[in-house]
Amino acid sequence: MSQPAAPVNNSLAYLNGDWQPLTETVVPVNTHALQYGTGCFEGIRGYWDGKRINLLFLAEHLDRLHRNAKLLLMQAPTPAQMSAIACEIVARNQPTANIYLRPMVFKKGTTMGPVLVNVADGFMTYMQFLGDYLDTSKGLNVCVSSWCRLSDNSLPTRTKATGGYLNSALAKSEAVLNGYDEAIFLNDRGQVCEGSAENIFIVREGMLHTPDRTADILEGITRRAMVTLAKDLGIGVIERPIARTELYVSDEVFLVGTGCQVSYVRSVDRRIIGDGSRGPLTTRIQQAYEDAAYGRNPAYSSWLTPA
Repeated sequence: MSQPAAPVNNSLAYLNGDWQPLTETVVPVNTHALQYGTGCFEGIRGYWDGKRINLLFLAEHLDRLHRNAKLLLMQAPTPAQMSAIACEIVARNQPTANIYLRPMVFKKGTTMGPVLVNVADGFMTYMQFLGDYLDTSKGLNVCVSSWCRLSDNSLPTRTKATGGYLNSALAKSEAVLNGYDEAIFLNDRGQVCEGSAENIFIVREGMLHTPDRTADILEGITRRAMVTLAKDLGIGVIERPIARTELYVSDEVFLVGTGCQVSYVRSVDRRIIGDGSRGPLTTRIQQAYEDAAYGRNPAYSSWLTPA
């Protein structure tokens, strides 16, 4: 069953060089990032293998955060410094269940005006427990959103900018209010883009198809892992523009991301995908991903950082 994310109330969080209890970690109400959405972040899963937490794709996430902060005219700590903080937060809190880390670079200044220059930068990381972001045991009923995905020339969605997630919140809220589990974005060219917080794959004629990097998608780290796993399993992958109606005639559809992991789609806009059950390629990909994340397949041990 799906388990909602829950804060670890007595956990220690990191904020601008200090360790504090999460419930006491605060910023001023006029902090620039709160007023204008000037920040970028990552989400990193840690999987409990019965003995320790293994952080999945730690280096990849922090390298991306460092690049994205630079794109947004922010100065992040080095990837090595952020990695040390991530491992220390696990060591300090000693969790014995799956977790999620949220490192974030943000404008901590309190000056007025939506500008990115001459505003001080901050860095924080906190930890929470996280089971399934979406219920991977059942198929998702999704809809194509009436909200268009932000274009890269309006707000670079590849950066995981905090302000851009209002776009995701509008789409996800519309879906939930209309009885769906999740929303699928089209971009401003009418092409399939991604979910509100997930990349998307479809199966047609025995191959995986996914929107390419020019489709205003987040260049997902889990998405990249899916491509690697598929190729290792002998499954072909094509990155290309995908039309909305291709969703309806696909043999399988699934969403991927750090939060949702691998979640299969039962229906799109009330059209049943395949026979409505998890398809064979999705099943193989999902099992391979879980084996890698939990350290059961040594071929992917480089994906994990013991913490």
